[in-house]
Amino acid sequence: PAGIHHTFYILKGKPCPQRNVSKSCITEVLLSICQLCEQNRITVVQALAENEDQALESTNPPDGGDTVAVQCSVSAQVSQIDVVARQSIAENLRVEVEDQRPAAKRQLSSESAAKSITAVKKSALRKEPNELRHLNQKAQLGQRGELNAALPGQRKCSKDLFKSSEVFHRLDSHVIMAGAELKQKCVYDVKTIVQRITQGARNEMEQLRAIWVWLCNNIEYDVGGFLGHSEKLSSPEEVIAAGRGVCCSYSNLCTEMCREVGIECQEVTGHSKGIGYRQGQSLKHIKSDHLWNAVLLGGEWFLLDACWGAGQVDMQHESFVKRFDDFYFLTDPEEFIDSHFPDEEKWQLLDKPISIEEFEQRVFKTSAFYTMGLRLISPLHHIITDDGEATVSLGFSRPTTFTYEITRHQDLLHCGALERKDSTTSSFGLLTVSHRSMKLQLLPPESDTYDVKLFARFENATTPLVWVCSFTVECPNPRATEDIPENPFLSWGLQPFAGSLGVVGSSQNSEIAEVEDGVFDLVLKTSRPLIVLCELVHPQMESDTARCCLATQIQPDSLTCHILCPFHGFYRLSLFVRDYEKTDVKFQNAVNYLLHCKGKVVGLEELFPPDLGSACGPGTRTAKAGLSRFSHNSAMISTQQGKCNITFYNQQGFELHYVLSKKCKNSTFPLSRYIFCTYTDRKVTVSLSLPEAGVYRLGIYARITSGGDFSLMCDFILRNNSPQTRPPFPCVYSAWGKGCVLFEPRVGLLEPLSWVLFRVRVPGALRVSVVVEGRTDLKLNKSRVWEGEVFSGSGLQQLKLTASFGDSSEMSVLMIFDVKQLENEGAHKD
Repeated sequence: PAGIHHTFYILKGKPCPQRNVSKSCITEVLLSICQLCEQNRITVVQALAENEDQALESTNPPDGGDTVAVQCSVSAQVSQIDVVARQSIAENLRVEVEDQRPAAKRQLSSESAAKSITAVKKSALRKEPNELRHLNQKAQLGQRGELNAALPGQRKCSKDLFKSSEVFHRLDSHVIMAGAELKQKCVYDVKTIVQRITQGARNEMEQLRAIWVWLCNNIEYDVGGFLGHSEKLSSPEEVIAAGRGVCCSYSNLCTEMCREVGIECQEVTGHSKGIGYRQGQSLKHIKSDHLWNAVLLGGEWFLLDACWGAGQVDMQHESFVKRFDDFYFLTDPEEFIDSHFPDEEKWQLLDKPISIEEFEQRVFKTSAFYTMGLRLISPLHHIITDDGEATVSLGFSRPTTFTYEITRHQDLLHCGALERKDSTTSSFGLLTVSHRSMKLQLLPPESDTYDVKLFARFENATTPLVWVCSFTVECPNPRATEDIPENPFLSWGLQPFAGSLGVVGSSQNSEIAEVEDGVFDLVLKTSRPLIVLCELVHPQMESDTARCCLATQIQPDSLTCHILCPFHGFYRLSLFVRDYEKTDVKFQNAVNYLLHCKGKVVGLEELFPPDLGSACGPGTRTAKAGLSRFSHNSAMISTQQGKCNITFYNQQGFELHYVLSKKCKNSTFPLSRYIFCTYTDRKVTVSLSLPEAGVYRLGIYARITSGGDFSLMCDFILRNNSPQTRPPFPCVYSAWGKGCVLFEPRVGLLEPLSWVLFRVRVPGALRVSVVVEGRTDLKLNKSRVWEGEVFSGSGLQQLKLTASFGDSSEMSVLMIFDVKQLENEGAHKD
């Protein structure tokens, strides 16, 4: 405490009543003050009490024995403090933003800053008064050596000054209203306008904000003046009256208005990547064409461009699009340098300034790139393809949707659309979006230079995608590739928003799938029951053929898509989903994959039947109808013998119907004769005997409501690889119902002139007979099975299996059997 007390008097230039204080104590206090100042960013400026000698003399002991030692020691320590202060904290002013402080606290803070001090030797003041004064002037005028007070990496960014522009909402509204009133009253005087719009501004930051907002909302870019169609306006009053001007008009007005409120503001000349900028052009020996501003706030310089903040120029229509862009208000130097290159290096405000060549090669980023929080992973500069391919990668922190545009190189950067809808027309790239990054693989078709624009928007946003960055791609040697189908659905792979649609996983990890043997299966995991539609596109394939290449199976927790590829090359597979129960909701694109078939292909005669429904195999629909425990869980059934049985349970007891279809070449009987159904208790057995090799469709239908129509429950795809011709089943009639079982014969085409054993169960039947040329009654055995042998005859007549029920003596036909015709009627005689 004594040391602090004594040091205070030394710094104030007054005699201290306490004389017995050691010099080490004073030294410790002085060093502690400097460390505390540096840690808390308290600025110590312009420094030492001019009467240092007087202060030291007043502390001398009466005998003068220690006078020289104390004076030399303190002077040495003060000199050390001078070095520390100059090097670490006294290079410039640093004042914290006071926007949210109470008025009294702001006043005390201002007074404290005004009275802050720096320790400097008096000898240095005597020897170099002009040098110190010069250093102070350099800090105010922004000379390179004294631009920033902060140490490297400690410079304030805009986020340190204000977290978001929302803090200016009240002020912005006031400025816009005041500007409209002044314009209506034809007030064009700079001083009057500044006084009006800065009313209520509590500090320099708010004053500057008011000026910025007024400029952006009341001055439009003079496109006609820029193109030479009209005379450029020069004086501030002319610009204000006309409400238009070019870049120098904005920068000049900003300087004039800042001067009115006492804010140090500099006009900065340099190059910009704005309208008129030609990509690939060297700027080294070209005169700069743009002006913007630098302002001094709290001892630090900040950059702003009201011209770019006011809106954008539509060169195609030679018009100005008014669009307030807050990004160019106090833009961080690291971001500003991507589009603005000052003539004087000092105005880059960077610890490591870049060259004009580096500026030319950098990828151009719009303000939307930064406001959306995007991060450029690669490339950092314009690129040259490697083996005909180039890759672009961006990172993002919020779910984001992307698309792109690739065109042959044009000179002007700012040409073409600033926004895009949800589609892209390019087939020269593969855009994929993962959890936190986007990758674009570019495959230019020819040896040339190309311009690539990337567009983005936040996921679930309804606005168009906006331009975020541009770069050029030079392709000296294109890769020989097959045509890639266009993808109108933004990106390849699982869409970023697929999870919100209910798709949570995929069996395909990469965006490009190699198809083996012309067959590919895709399985999507779902978080809830969905329904799916598929689209398959190939440059050489017609839409009718494409429909025969797809089969989908819809299950409560998964969606399966079976794909056949009849041609070599690339296919686009797109899947669209919606919630199963929400029939009024539109299908949305969830997945896009690029399939590459370069080996074996599937023959056109091997494709799926053209009349497949949207739900193949057991799934959500069959489960809801109470059809369960299927013997075949897949929609695809392959048989080597030309026959198979499909079993399942009909829990609800619905009336069922079956349809078998295929374009058969040599079949004598209708395909309905090749299906035989047995229904016992709740179990259903569908027996199939396929007449020839090929691909069949089996449709299972159910009558859900009494008297209603049959509804398709599911389709099975049957692939018969057997060359053998199989016989049909007997023709079944309606009297053959639930519980009826045919044990023998299991074929509907019998050999002529042969004895045939019949074994059949017919619940409730009182009499069962086989009618051919005569009637043969079957006998009921102990197992409740009717059985007996029947002569088939010569094939001139069909065999009818009949039965009588209840009190009626009338015989009902259960089924009819055909008999083969004799090849030679005379070959069989008694």
